[in-house]
Amino acid sequence: MKPSPFSLHLPESLPEALELLASRDNARVIAGGQSLMPMLNLRLAFPDDVIDLNGIAELAGLREDGGDIVVGAMTRQRDIEFSPLVSERLPLLKEAILNVGHRQTRNRGTLGGSICHLDPSAEQPTVAIAMDARLSLRSVRGERMVSMREFAVDLMTSCLEPDEILAAVRFTPWPARAGHAFVEYGRRHGDFAIVSAAALVLLDAGGAVERCSLTLGGVASVPFRVEAAERVLQGNAPTQEVVREACAQAARCEAVGDPTYPAWYRQRLAQRLLERALLKALERAGVLSQEHTS
Repeated sequence: MKPSPFSLHLPESLPEALELLASRDNARVIAGGQSLMPMLNLRLAFPDDVIDLNGIAELAGLREDGGDIVVGAMTRQRDIEFSPLVSERLPLLKEAILNVGHRQTRNRGTLGGSICHLDPSAEQPTVAIAMDARLSLRSVRGERMVSMREFAVDLMTSCLEPDEILAAVRFTPWPARAGHAFVEYGRRHGDFAIVSAAALVLLDAGGAVERCSLTLGGVASVPFRVEAAERVLQGNAPTQEVVREACAQAARCEAVGDPTYPAWYRQRLAQRLLERALLKALERAGVLSQEHTS
């Protein structure tokens, strides 16, 4: 199939794009096009106007700001993959990006496009949830900052207003001594994950868990933090028993099901992948002992 007719606009600045979006009732913005183009071709989306953001240089790039890393919404996934700043300060994002599609899709796909599309199995929204990312949403009315948890409302549904554009994503790096891991399971390399898991762990001087973030993607309508598992870990030494008890919480999470992958299957995968991610993060934090692998 081919898209229904639409008018294409090529703004050269963010204010111009915002004015276009505010003045049209049925408009969509296009970033990398890796998600919107198939939807247009299948006529799952039929806008009257498409506003192409690729000519707006101010929406791309990475920079440090007050200890945070700010990533422009139009930054290509390939640029994130090879950024020394991301490798050093946001290693969880780097590891997740390596699971996104193939080189060709990462050449075009953008961070902002993936986050706004909000596929529950997509890697970048999962990392944004895991790291408590904050999003800069711009419109002709000004800017508002929202957390990623506020942004992700429901299945492929965000809190973006019709006249708003995601301009940038702000990440606060974890300390260098924190352990991290991102794992996922799919039928083939490059496919969307059936389930994914992200883990961040920071230990105190005594070896107990000082801070942790455990996140699942592909299980529910949006990625989510497994707060019950985090509570099990918090303040405790990460022994084999504690790790298993924490990861068992994933099997109790509410999961979506379909004829191919029923809810119980996603729950079982969630428990296994969360344990794999957590053990890998603990190993990188320098605490993994023979006890965990026995």
